[in-house]
Amino acid sequence: MRVKPRTPVVTGKWHRLGNVLSETHACALALLLSILLSSGAFLLPSSALWMLVVVNGGLVAHGLLLKNKIGVLLRLAAVQFVTTMGLYYLFHGESQLLEGAVVVLRVLLAMLPGWWLSSTQRPERLGEVLSWGLPHQWAFVIAASLSLLPFMSRELKEIYQIQCMRGARITPKALRNPQNWPEFIYCVLFPLLIQLLKLSKQMAISAQLRHFGDDVKATHWPSTRDSK
Repeated sequence: MRVKPRTPVVTGKWHRLGNVLSETHACALALLLSILLSSGAFLLPSSALWMLVVVNGGLVAHGLLLKNKIGVLLRLAAVQFVTTMGLYYLFHGESQLLEGAVVVLRVLLAMLPGWWLSSTQRPERLGEVLSWGLPHQWAFVIAASLSLLPFMSRELKEIYQIQCMRGARITPKALRNPQNWPEFIYCVLFPLLIQLLKLSKQMAISAQLRHFGDDVKATHWPSTRDSK
């Protein structure tokens, strides 16, 4: 009886390299898809926006299945909707309100792919993909900026809750009055900006201590985080 030779199992560094390559290629496809969808939100005619709505709905469902939060983006879209519709009504009257709603929809459809990309792809893989066509310093900055989006949402939520507990007039009911909008800027947006500047400085110091930019060709270490 002839015994069929057993197929060797690839282990060790070659197995990890294969995982990194496949993950990098998937990240490249996700980045390309996000760019196409965001561009299509502004380039496609209004009659074809329903296709983007369907595709972005799938991206949102995928992101929510991975337990990513979209509340901050939806609140931002709601504020933009109220502001845009108010300005359209003020300058153009009721006849242009539908056009204003389409503008808000286009902006939301342009932001959703970026949320999905930053929520599902790891920063180190994004940096590697971007370095294919950009200098690695630029790729590092863009990847680091995208990785800050989840941090921004968490910090914004924490700062908002703390300021509400101390009695700031920034609750949804209080913000209906435009006179309370400056308080929201002072109590929430300015502290968030300070936190982002502090974190950016820490990231820059960390990169310098690791001699980032000294070599002509940067390397990208495989992620050590467990796959979720």
